Amino acid sequence: MRHVRILLLGDLILDEPDPGALLGPSRDLLRAADLVVGQVEVPHSLRWSVHSTDVPARPSDPSNLGALADVGLGVATLAGNHIADAGAEGIDDTIETLRGLGIATAGAGRDIAEARAPALVAAAGRRVGVLSYNCVGPRDGWARPSKAGCAYVEVLTHYELDHAGPGGPPRIFTFATPESLAALREDVAALREQADVVIVALHKGLGHVRASLAQYEHDVARAAVDAGADIVVGHHAHILRAVELYRGRPIFHGLGNFVTVTRALSPDNTETPEAAAWALRRVELFGFVPDPAMPTYPFHPESRNTMIADCTVGQDGTVEAAFVPCWIDDEARPVPLGPDGGDVVVDYVSAITQEAGIETSYRWVGDRVVCTA
Repeated sequence: MRHVRILLLGDLILDEPDPGALLGPSRDLLRAADLVVGQVEVPHSLRWSVHSTDVPARPSDPSNLGALADVGLGVATLAGNHIADAGAEGIDDTIETLRGLGIATAGAGRDIAEARAPALVAAAGRRVGVLSYNCVGPRDGWARPSKAGCAYVEVLTHYELDHAGPGGPPRIFTFATPESLAALREDVAALREQADVVIVALHKGLGHVRASLAQYEHDVARAAVDAGADIVVGHHAHILRAVELYRGRPIFHGLGNFVTVTRALSPDNTETPEAAAWALRRVELFGFVPDPAMPTYPFHPESRNTMIADCTVGQDGTVEAAFVPCWIDDEARPVPLGPDGGDVVVDYVSAITQEAGIETSYRWVGDRVVCTA
């Protein structure tokens, strides 16, 4: 039995024609891994009716998922704030299409039991288990005992004034409810008994904001490690976050975007009133305007810095945490970078790590950047 190399991708939104071309620059790298895990952000279905009380994402064409099979995706994590936007039919169609392509799924299902069930796959002679949870809303997208949706960790927010100025800026505290955190621990511990390698994917964080990590993000990620996870990976914020090393296990707090192409969030989208209003509201909340030269990439300019998490699990269970820096080019393609061009991304990751109060260091070893405490 040898080591196993696992690559992990951030958000995947395949909502434009020919997604395979967008994966072209990373294809050879991904195909060389023993296992690739990625977060499929939106439902893929030809059926659509609005089921979300938030800003609904239209489903993408199921045929677009074939591009993920082509680059060797082995597990798709599905727990997220948009996977239930097309209802139970959208979830069913997404899971059926992915599994038909030979891609295992975790994080969503016809009920909460299915949504909490892990994906179990073989890689380099090892059993790898993957769990997927959504830590953000909308709540009507969460699975229930008799309702389709995603697995979730319920997070509460408390605002506390620290001065005598009503209406002024508060201190913000966030924490997971004891019940949902206990359920996560139970799932991880059970999977630890079945798998040689345990991965937990968390859809978490405040979107489009540089470096920031909320209190609950540390707590939930560390709880997963304490329960037996070898690797914790985050996504949802659509911008990179720091890498934390906890008890010898990596926590990638946010992998940012990978292939994320859609016109649904562009300022001129009028497909639904909610989408049009949100495109304007995002500017007010987060202070950026998408680059008009990239109409299918309506995200923060800094989000073009991104990465592929690159973890090697040894025969003895030790985990070497690393990443491959990538840059989202003008065609919205994530392009892997080596030492000759990747320092700009590494410098960015180092800066946001320091801003987040995390002490991880990064250094090139060959074509990868290794993370050390």
